[in-house]
Amino acid sequence: MTENGQNRPATRSKAQGLEVGASDHRHFAPLPDHPGNLDDPARPVAPLAIDYAGASLRPWHHHKRGQLLYADEGVMQVGTDAGTWVVAPEQAVWMPPGVEHQVGHRTGVAMRTLYIDPQVARELPEDCCVVAVPALLRQLILRAMEVGLDYVPGSAGARLMAVILDELRRLKPEPLHLPHPRDPRLKKITEALLAEPADGRALADWARDSGASERTLARLFVKECGMTFGAWRERLRLTQAVARLAEGEAVTAVAYDLGYQSPSAFIAMFKRSLGDTPGRYLRKAGAEG
Repeated sequence: MTENGQNRPATRSKAQGLEVGASDHRHFAPLPDHPGNLDDPARPVAPLAIDYAGASLRPWHHHKRGQLLYADEGVMQVGTDAGTWVVAPEQAVWMPPGVEHQVGHRTGVAMRTLYIDPQVARELPEDCCVVAVPALLRQLILRAMEVGLDYVPGSAGARLMAVILDELRRLKPEPLHLPHPRDPRLKKITEALLAEPADGRALADWARDSGASERTLARLFVKECGMTFGAWRERLRLTQAVARLAEGEAVTAVAYDLGYQSPSAFIAMFKRSLGDTPGRYLRKAGAEG
């Protein structure tokens, strides 16, 4: 089923790097229709399965519960005011309670979401992050979708949810977060790079058009994004590469499109960042290379 029964026409939001639908307002979103009481603290984990066909984007919203967004098939992009996360197969985004966010995808996805009670969510990361979903947790999530909310304290379903929470507490973030600066001079640069990630101009070149010195821009990148300008651009290319490769694009085409002089240079960056070549990384993720 779909969350709203329709797909909105999309345009590019350079600031967020997501496909933005016709409605971009922000609102509290009660959890989608589901049998049972999703706010019942006796059910600390509320599973929900939704399949989306084609491109789609939900408007800005937040939930009272925390949310683990996992796509059993397809690639999602999740955006907040703090940044953008690309979620390839066998990965998930952890979204703490109350955080405004958007979820978009360019192709169909099989979304398998776990809504986590706010009291339990305190034991999970305070900030949004991408985490790898190992094989055990994947099977637990899929089993939770079968159980749904039809469980009571002490039941087999409740024990399953407890094991899921134990596994979530063990997860560690992966380096697929693209932070968003607030300074207007940096935003001008990052928005241009989001539109054209292959742009290889040095920070000194950007400084001439930004109204700030190269030194000032370098300091601001570290202060607002937690990384240098060069590291931010590399992270941008990495996140876009993961999304495009997981959708089946060839390594060579992605490498040249993102501004690398050769596929080998791109593969070296990918391995340095994620610990594997693109082919091995995507095979572990269950996607086509």
